[in-house]
Amino acid sequence: MFCVDPRRTSSAKFADLWLGLTVGTDIALANAIGRHIIANGWHDQAFIDHSTTGFEAYRESVEPYTLEHASAITGVPASAIAELAEAYATAETAQILWTLGITEHHNAVDNVLALCNLALLTGHVGRWGSGLVPLRGQNNVQGGGDMGALPDRLPGFQDVADPDARARFEAVWGASIPPDPGIHLTLMFEAMATRDLRAVYCIGENPADSEADVAHARKLLADLDLLVVQDIFLTTTAELADVVFPASVGWAESEGTVTSSERRVQRVRAAVPPPGDARDDIDIIAALAERMGADWGRPTANELWDELRSLSPLHQGMSWERLESEGGLQWPCPSEDHPGSPFLHGWLWEDDLGGRSGAPFNVVVHEGPKEELTDEFPLRLTTGRALDSFNTGVQSGSLSSPIRYGETIDLSPADADRLGIVDGDRVLVSSVRGSIEMPARVQADLPTGLTFTTFHFPELVDVNLLTNDAWDKKSGTAEFKAASVRVERLPFERSTAQPGPAGG
Repeated sequence: MFCVDPRRTSSAKFADLWLGLTVGTDIALANAIGRHIIANGWHDQAFIDHSTTGFEAYRESVEPYTLEHASAITGVPASAIAELAEAYATAETAQILWTLGITEHHNAVDNVLALCNLALLTGHVGRWGSGLVPLRGQNNVQGGGDMGALPDRLPGFQDVADPDARARFEAVWGASIPPDPGIHLTLMFEAMATRDLRAVYCIGENPADSEADVAHARKLLADLDLLVVQDIFLTTTAELADVVFPASVGWAESEGTVTSSERRVQRVRAAVPPPGDARDDIDIIAALAERMGADWGRPTANELWDELRSLSPLHQGMSWERLESEGGLQWPCPSEDHPGSPFLHGWLWEDDLGGRSGAPFNVVVHEGPKEELTDEFPLRLTTGRALDSFNTGVQSGSLSSPIRYGETIDLSPADADRLGIVDGDRVLVSSVRGSIEMPARVQADLPTGLTFTTFHFPELVDVNLLTNDAWDKKSGTAEFKAASVRVERLPFERSTAQPGPAGG
């Protein structure tokens, strides 16, 4: 087990080797691993020739990323990069697993493609024990994508620009579907700023606490002509809303399905009824449609699932009865006699590639964080999760925990000593976007120059007032992992500062 992380986390302590790279240098590391594999002849040339395209361009693109060059960029010793490259390439089976440390950057998609290149280089994909594993941060993220919660996709990941796909949905829905993709969350906030978007219906999300540069996001939400929030708690976003629909808890009070990261669709069953005036999401949406002149009746989860199956080839064979009796099925599952697909990319090993073209290598180039360190903001702030808490703390914050932490700013011993800060001191943390007060925690597992905090306690520490809102043009994800900050020790008598301009 190799752990690649700027911090020496608890997972890193379990690993055989920890590669503590500098924040934002993942592509340089991956390209160096690829180059070293090729230079030593450890790549699977037969698999490459049969199953991929673009190898020569990739080989040429990684040539400058020698072990020494990558070490200078990433801060990881050349010997550690070489050890990881050999172990990964020569293993009988190997997996690459990643989380938000890869995707919450301005070049998030390129970070992922750099890892995909390594799997294609070695044949560690589409077969038992080997693969690419994006670990989801929350339950049923995959299911949201399955159901069409993407701006350019219909349910079953069908392209909204495909006229044949649209025609199938239009025939069932009795309505025309625009062929142009919608916009993702980041572009929605930009559209709010230009007043092109003036009404928002927000279901089960708390962007007033979770967006980068959150002061700007809150102003945009407050300035909307209409904000409707559907949630199980009165979140910060709901407090800004004109209308709040109290909803049911998906995992305890609703019937339906969830999809895991391995594409396994499983049944969810209501254990208790929703309390008070809370209603099931399906019931709320159907009632809203009726008020707007469309009579959908009150469809059950089973009926909606059958409609999905009739329109999505990926799910066609997953009858409600099979989901009940078999404990879940993995898509693609095109017919009711199909067992489901344990390997999404198993076609790479078929003689004819299942009628597809080969999987492409992608040329990706190292580019550091958008926000550089300066004399005014000399420390790198990265954010992440703590084990006992969930996202913006709405669901977990009211529960006590003996291992809770996260409202602190973590500093390395060297940085703390240089700044005259000891454990527990109250400090002012500032970025170009604002300043907040919080306690300091000195952590030996942090490298010099790196600070860390969570985003679980916005009511105590409004961290996203600091975070960088530069975003990846391919995915729309903001660069939460790489802001530039300074940390200053506060006098003990100082009162809590209000968020404001940096240094204010």
